[in-house]
Amino acid sequence: MTATTTPAPRAGRREWIGFTVLMLPLLLVSMDVSVLYFAVPFISEELRPSATQQLWIFDIYGFVLAGLLITMGALGDRIGRRRLLLLGATAFGAASLLAAYADSAATLIAARAVLGVGGATLMPSTLALVRNMFHDARQRGTAIGIWTATLTGGIAIGPVLSGVLLEHFWWGSIFLINIPAMLMLLLLAPALVPEFRNRTAGRFDLVSAVLSLGALLPVIYGIKEMARDGVDAGRALAVVAGLLVGALFLHRQRTRAYPMIDLALFRRRGFAGSLAVNLLAMFALVGFAIFTTQHLQLVLGMSPLRAALWSLVPSLAVGGVAPAAAALAQRVERAYLIGAGFGIAVLGFLVLTQVTPDSPLWLMLTGASVYAGGLVVVMSLVTELVLGAAPPEQAGVASALTESSSELGGALGMAILGSVGAAVYHREVLDGLPAELPLDARNTAQETLGGALAVAKGLPAELGDGVLHAARYAFTDGLHLAAYAAMAAMLLGAATALVALRGVRPADPAAVTAEPTGTPMSSVSR
Repeated sequence: MTATTTPAPRAGRREWIGFTVLMLPLLLVSMDVSVLYFAVPFISEELRPSATQQLWIFDIYGFVLAGLLITMGALGDRIGRRRLLLLGATAFGAASLLAAYADSAATLIAARAVLGVGGATLMPSTLALVRNMFHDARQRGTAIGIWTATLTGGIAIGPVLSGVLLEHFWWGSIFLINIPAMLMLLLLAPALVPEFRNRTAGRFDLVSAVLSLGALLPVIYGIKEMARDGVDAGRALAVVAGLLVGALFLHRQRTRAYPMIDLALFRRRGFAGSLAVNLLAMFALVGFAIFTTQHLQLVLGMSPLRAALWSLVPSLAVGGVAPAAAALAQRVERAYLIGAGFGIAVLGFLVLTQVTPDSPLWLMLTGASVYAGGLVVVMSLVTELVLGAAPPEQAGVASALTESSSELGGALGMAILGSVGAAVYHREVLDGLPAELPLDARNTAQETLGGALAVAKGLPAELGDGVLHAARYAFTDGLHLAAYAAMAAMLLGAATALVALRGVRPADPAAVTAEPTGTPMSSVSR
């Protein structure tokens, strides 16, 4: 029987209200990546964590979230994306309550781990449900643009909201704010958000889930640890072990009748190229964030809260870029728009190569706003292409792969750009430090800009000023080379987009194909 073509239904008020309900938990999940920044001194005073425990309080959320994204995306396709969303919201709310009233560092670490599990269910579920709620490509592009802006905005808002709450309440309040949003989702989503599950996906493969976790976690852990503390045998071994487990995972996907990830997705035109482009965008966006943050705090001498407030400027400046890019994509080839987004990012990084310790604040903010605007264009359009390239029944896995590429790109950016900046700093600061500086102080100042500032505080005024001058100029030299490295990545991204994505379009905006009677691919219900 020949399939028939009918106009794509447009989303109405109900779908847009349901979409709004989905955005609030997405905002909170992304904020939880950065919300602890200002709370650490308060948590340290009350819970007395060891140095190792303090690191895990920070890192466990991101590690668990990144490691479980693919698993949860595949699980949602099988048991129902709305059902998984509601289960994740319940876990996220309960873990938030546990974290807020944690009476030990171990309890807080456990709560943060469960928050990571909940976050891993919420992120791919919200994006996959966008694919089900918006069949019209123009509306779907707008929704994905808003989704992208919400995700990136949450990371920027997290430190600011944390600082405001800690001014008036105790540290647990930064977790309690999650609970009303999760309750709202549990109450409203069943009425406003459609259910979707793939009846042809087969049984969930627990072995593949364990292998995916064993592949992603060691790789991301090793890369992030190398970015923070340098390369050593243990961290390199973690990355190698993760890659070997990843090879086993891919072999299992090739040989199973019902794989967790259908590798045929990567043969669809534009799918692999979109993931690669997304990885390069996140490489620059996340990898360079540490330079702008440190410049505001350590070079310009701002307090953490003031620096966080100023860091919101780029996010506010580019707030409408993603929806605008989606609208423009209806008239202009997406590959060209993505290439232009990378080109705009290059201009932003070029501006940042002119920043010095004496530059006005507006120069740094202008450069950051320009490159952020370009990269938001890229991220929103490639997310739309990934969802459009994947069949609707595999949208959960496609969403999870997009977010996994984002996590990996961010980890690589921190490691590579951070290492570039650190190498320049170590070399340049030695040439500028005062000759009369004691050897132990010289060694401390050479390690990091923060170490140099600590050394300068304990020195006579003239000698301390010499240390500050040398360290701040060495840091900005490192920032310049990192910006050039980011520019190279942006040019590679533009070339990849023009080669791999030219002519690629998401699902046909004008029509959807009705499946012949008797061959249902999925189950959609209110």
